[in-house]
Order: sequence, then C-alpha cells, then structure tokens
Amino acid sequence: MSAASGSIAAPSAPPPAPASWNLPDKGRVGMACLILTESSFFAIFVVAYLFYIGKSLHGPYPAEVLDLPILSSICLLSSSVTIVFAIRALRAGSTAGFVAWWLPTILLGLAFLILTGVEWYGLIVGHGLWVDTNLFGTTFYSLVGFHAFHVFVGLSLLTLVLVFGLTGHLRAEHAERTEVLSWYWHFVDTVWIVVFTVVYVVGR
Repeated sequence: MSAASGSIAAPSAPPPAPASWNLPDKGRVGMACLILTESSFFAIFVVAYLFYIGKSLHGPYPAEVLDLPILSSICLLSSSVTIVFAIRALRAGSTAGFVAWWLPTILLGLAFLILTGVEWYGLIVGHGLWVDTNLFGTTFYSLVGFHAFHVFVGLSLLTLVLVFGLTGHLRAEHAERTEVLSWYWHFVDTVWIVVFTVVYVVGR
C-alpha cells in the first residue's frame, strides 16, 4: 500500500456557530411604533393643510395674520440639545448633571407652549381668526394644535422623570428608558420643523 493511499485525511473544521440574535428592547420597539403611528396622523393634517391653502372664501388669510415664530422655534429645537446632554450625564452616573440639563429642556418646551398661546391670543382677539372662521382657521388650529398637544404630553412625561430625579429615584441604569422617552421629544421637535415649513413658509 502506498503512502499516499494509506494517509488519513485531516478532519474538516467545524462549521461556524450561528450568530446569536437577541430580541430588540420592548421599550424601543414600542416607542418606534408610537412614533410611526403619530407620524401618520401628522401626515394627514399636513396634507389637509396643503390641500386647502388658498381655498378660504373670506379672510383673514395666512399672509395677513401669521408671523414667523422664530423665538418659539429656537426654544423648542434647543430643547433637543439639552435633553441629549441630560441623558449623557445620567449615563455617566451624575444625577445632578442630569437634572441640570433636564430642567432647561422642560422650561424650553414650556416657553414654546406659552409663546404659542400668545400667538393664538393675537390671532383670536386681534384678527378674529378662530377654528370656524374659514378653512385656514380650521386647518391651522387643527395642525398646530395637534402638535401643541403632543408637546404638552411630552412635557408631562418629562416633568414626571424630573420628579424621579429630584427625589433620588433615578440612576444610571435608568438611562436606557430615559433615552427612549427622549425619542418622543426629538420626534416632537422634528415634526415642528415640518409644521413650521408648511404653515409659516409654504402656506404664506
């Protein structure tokens, strides 16, 4: 028997083990689904506003009564920055740092709502524009009001988390859940960019 025929073949390497796959976090999935659903609702309001632009039979019209809400927009969009720093502080284990950034986030969101209320007061009292005045009033208060409601809900949740932080019930291990909540706030801010563009730029 030759050496070649008598040799034993080397065993083949075992197949690689399949990569492990973990289920996604339930909180992240739930928030992603909520944001997707709310995005659909906002899309309906935006389309309705765009569809009815210029179809009001009588005034007041957008160009006559709407001013660019620059200050309120700066307040709301800045809150997306402060909330990021708040979560970073919480991940680092600094509850004091978290509160120091989380509180301004709430105050900036509150300032946005107050300035929105001031704008609405001027539209109602100064220009006689209400939800049933014309098509512009109906679509304006529906879209902007729907967004303001989401800001209010977000502020309520942020305030609840702030209470937990001030009472010592918030720690670094809660940073993941807090970040998921911040997704909602970033969503609200992103929607405002769309609303601002549609209502105050395109719609005028």
